[in-house]
Amino acid sequence: MKFRPCIDLHDGKVKQIVGETLNASLIENFVSKHDSTYYAELFRKDGLTGGHVIMLGPGNEEAALRALRAYPNGLQIGGGIRDDNAGRYLDEGATHVIVTSYIFQNGELNERNLQRMVEVAGKERLVIDLSCKIRDGKWFVVTDQWKQYSDFEVNADNIRYLEQYCDEFLVHAVDVEGKQSGVQESLVTALADWVSIPTTYAGGARSLEDMERFRELSQGKLDLTIGSALDIFGGILSYHDVVRYSNEMN
Repeated sequence: MKFRPCIDLHDGKVKQIVGETLNASLIENFVSKHDSTYYAELFRKDGLTGGHVIMLGPGNEEAALRALRAYPNGLQIGGGIRDDNAGRYLDEGATHVIVTSYIFQNGELNERNLQRMVEVAGKERLVIDLSCKIRDGKWFVVTDQWKQYSDFEVNADNIRYLEQYCDEFLVHAVDVEGKQSGVQESLVTALADWVSIPTTYAGGARSLEDMERFRELSQGKLDLTIGSALDIFGGILSYHDVVRYSNEMN
C-alpha cells in the first residue's frame, strides 16, 4: 500500500470540492493560493509516484500541462480524456491517461471507445476510472459528474474483464468523496478480493488511523489517495506524516 497524491483542477485553480456538487451548488472545501506546478514539484521532491491530475470541467488544460511538465513521468492525468487528446498528454509527460466518461456513455460500457483508447494510449498507459455508488447492495459506475448511474456493475467478473484493457484502476467512492467521513469499508474489502492489477482507492480518508484501517481491509493490495483532509489542501492531516507512513509501508 502506498499513498498516491492528487491535484484536482477547477477553473484553472487547484481545489478540493465535494464531487457530486460540481454542476450544482458547488461546495468548495479548499481553493489553493498555489498553482498546479507547486504541488507537482512538491510531489516530485518527495518521490511520490502514480499520483493523478484531474481536470474538473473545461478551462484546466494549461494548468494540467504545467503540472505534467513540472513532474515529467511522475503523474497520471484524467478528466475529459478521449482518443483525440490522450496522445498530447502522454507526449507532455503523463505516465498514464485516466478515462471515464468516454468509455461509459448512455449508461453503458462503450466497447468501441474502449478499444480506441487502447489503440491510442496502449494498455500499459491506460487507467480506467470506476467512480461508483451503491444501489440495492451493488456497486455501479456513475458518470456525468457522478449524477447518472450506468448499468455497469463493479463486481469480480467485470473487473476481470476490464483488466485485459488497462494497466490500473482508479476507484472513487462517490458517496464519501470529499466528505472526510471515513473510507467506504465494504468497497475497499471487495476491491481487494477482486483486482489483480494496481488499483487506487479515493474517498473519505481523513487520518492516519484511517490509513491503517484501509491497509488492514485491503490487505495492503490497494493504494490510497487523500485530498481534502490533508493540511496542504486546507485540512488538518499532516501531508508529511502521510508521506512518512506510506514510506514505512513500502
